[in-house]
Amino acid sequence: MSEILFLVEEAPEGGYIARAAGQAIFTEADTLEELRRNVREAVECHFDDGQAPAVIRLHIVHEEILAG
Repeated sequence: MSEILFLVEEAPEGGYIARAAGQAIFTEADTLEELRRNVREAVECHFDDGQAPAVIRLHIVHEEILAG
């Protein structure tokens, strides 16, 4: 596997949630900077030595609601 994609959403209670597409990897954090560190750590823990993807992509979904 050369890369892995995480779908990142804002958590309802604040902060961010990241889920890997196609892998059982999940992490969360209060800030995007902290989330980036947590995602790297989660990927390192999930894969055996030398098996982790070279590229980690974060697809960040930001939702805004505009009221009339």
